[in-house]
Amino acid sequence: MSIEIKVPVLPESVADATIATWHVQAGEQVSRDQILVDIETDKVVLEVVAPEDGQIAEFLAEEGETVLGEAVIANFVAGAVAGQEVTKAEAEAASPAETEETSDALSPSVRRLIAEHNVDAAAVKGSGVGGRITKEDVEAFVKNAKAAPAPASAPAAVAAPLADRSEKRVPMTRLRKTIANRLLEAKNSTAMLTTFNEVNMKPIMDIRKQYQEIFEKRHGIRLGFMSFYVKAVTEALKRFPEVNASIDGDEIVYHNYFDISIAVSTPRGLVTPVLRDTDKMSLADIERNVRELALKGRDGKLTVADMTGGNFTVTNGGVFGSLMSTPILNLPQSAILGMHAIKDRPMAVNGQVEILPMMYLALSYDHRIVDGRESVGYLVAIKDFLEDPTRLLLDL
Repeated sequence: MSIEIKVPVLPESVADATIATWHVQAGEQVSRDQILVDIETDKVVLEVVAPEDGQIAEFLAEEGETVLGEAVIANFVAGAVAGQEVTKAEAEAASPAETEETSDALSPSVRRLIAEHNVDAAAVKGSGVGGRITKEDVEAFVKNAKAAPAPASAPAAVAAPLADRSEKRVPMTRLRKTIANRLLEAKNSTAMLTTFNEVNMKPIMDIRKQYQEIFEKRHGIRLGFMSFYVKAVTEALKRFPEVNASIDGDEIVYHNYFDISIAVSTPRGLVTPVLRDTDKMSLADIERNVRELALKGRDGKLTVADMTGGNFTVTNGGVFGSLMSTPILNLPQSAILGMHAIKDRPMAVNGQVEILPMMYLALSYDHRIVDGRESVGYLVAIKDFLEDPTRLLLDL
């Protein structure tokens, strides 16, 4: 029985998508619910799985092609056994001789992998049907090539130092294009300004040290810094509603809810999934939800619903070692808070020099809606909450 493999119904705000990666080859036996292809939109990656046990009989869309919602991208044969109901082209692709002589027998994902690593296909030994090269074969070849000991000094290489100079061109993914366009739009369409402050993280670090073990036993998750950041941000937003607002045409929209976007670095780029109603969350709830979103981002499982909305963004460059930065607005939001690396620094305390764990805060904001008084006051409020966490409990 032949089944059409189609692009899923795309979200209303997404016009088209791109075939990112085919995970199977034509004629390869697959199981029900096995992932066949990743389809990338401007926001998320959609996975299409096998409807039944069977095999792909024919690809109708190659990697990199733009497709519309519900478009047919492959023909699938249900219940087929590997080696049966294979087209003539697929039979030729399974020929070892053809594999050695031309790249036409290679699947789209294998051809892309070979191009990215500048691998000679003839040098790769195929382990697939009829000696066909698989992705695993290419990855193993590249890994072994990197692990191989450096050859003895070659006079020729010294004589021609430019021989190994090369470059490669890789098309931008849809997500990277979207990130680039949004960043440019934020720079060109807002009056963005950044203000800085610093915070003594010792009180938070003392709390984590004292209650970490008890917290983890009680809630089943570690107590991190992000829950304190989100709590402080939320409480500060209550006091400065302009920072929680956005511009829509000639109107200012004041939001009476608190949805915080968390910047998460993924293999495909930076994304900002949303924590909703953070004013109603406990520290444990925040830690649990942040971890879940981070794992979904890493595995490419974030949905459009996860990414939609958000009134304010928190980004923590400190996990990568950033000491100070000026984050760019996440439109249509009016502000974004950058957290940074915690470093021991000498500080003057009551006329004495003490070594304290300090962190720089950076608040970038749209000056069209947020004035200097509100921006500085908001940042100081966050500083006060973090340096005296009791304020978060007493609502001070």
